Amino acid sequence: MDIRASLAALCGSDGPSGREDQVAEVALSLLRPLVDEGYRDKFGNVIGVRRCGKENAKRVVLDAHLDEVGLVITGAKEGFLSFRAVGGIDPRMLPNREVTILSQPLRFGLVAVLPPHVQQPGDANKSTPLSDLYIDAGLTQEEGEALVGTFVVPKGPFRSLLGERVSAKALDDRAGFAALLQTAEYLQGKPLDVDLYLMGSTREEVNGSGALVGAYALRPHCFVAVDVTHARTPDGPKEETFGAGQGTVIGIGPNITRWMSDRLIGKAEALGLAWSPEVMTGHSGTNAWRVQTAREGIATAVVSLPLKYMHSPVETLDLTDLETTASLLAAFVEGLGEEGGAFLAD
Repeated sequence: MDIRASLAALCGSDGPSGREDQVAEVALSLLRPLVDEGYRDKFGNVIGVRRCGKENAKRVVLDAHLDEVGLVITGAKEGFLSFRAVGGIDPRMLPNREVTILSQPLRFGLVAVLPPHVQQPGDANKSTPLSDLYIDAGLTQEEGEALVGTFVVPKGPFRSLLGERVSAKALDDRAGFAALLQTAEYLQGKPLDVDLYLMGSTREEVNGSGALVGAYALRPHCFVAVDVTHARTPDGPKEETFGAGQGTVIGIGPNITRWMSDRLIGKAEALGLAWSPEVMTGHSGTNAWRVQTAREGIATAVVSLPLKYMHSPVETLDLTDLETTASLLAAFVEGLGEEGGAFLAD
């Protein structure tokens, strides 16, 4: 599998929370050749199944969300479109930004900004509130009003940078789904003793309901949320960030199932895979948070890829971290039925 091409196809697809159809179809087409069965459930989640062939086999879910942050149009003023955030949008990155309006047909616009010549003194050093920003798509007032309720995503082309670095919109968390694809490829031809489910979940950026619904239906014995965490930059706190290109990040904390994080760490150490611990004392900011209390409780773990500039159209990561993560996930799954023992008991 060409991981760059797969990632470019995923990130080049639009899919804000609740409107993931386009990216889900791309994800499903990439997943189907690697699994025994692939489908979309009632909530729009993409599900791939690799069966081990054993009766009453334990079930493990590896999850990465497909949705991205975006905007939704709420009104029009002289043809300029007002909007609100869908997910965690930083208003500082919106002015002058090109956007795609997910209408039929698609329309393109930009977030309007006053040039410095006509700003009030000091305005250039301030962040403009979301409520004061507008999208200019060259529309009449009537055309603008017709678009109320339409979703919008920032434009951000997939770019290869130096070395193994890439940049694009929606690497959070299409990179996680690409890691699942790579995991499935690593496991091809290898015998498993658990049934493996790979899930591209919906609506993580707003409430995590896609993974919750998917996990409820699949009833896994354990669940791994594969997501992104913050990569180190000069202005970022060292104790809360992780070096890009320095391996995968394994969550540890009271809401992470101990035997799962121990197994992940043990496999990383045994295989010589680069890894770092991320202490999560409360909400992990991932699908694991809600899934842990699905049904009567599900064992959960979090594995993350270091990502720079999260929730922007220029998110950046190192592909070696993606490949390391896929190798770790494949090692976690292999032999899990036997080695998991009592931990996987019903």
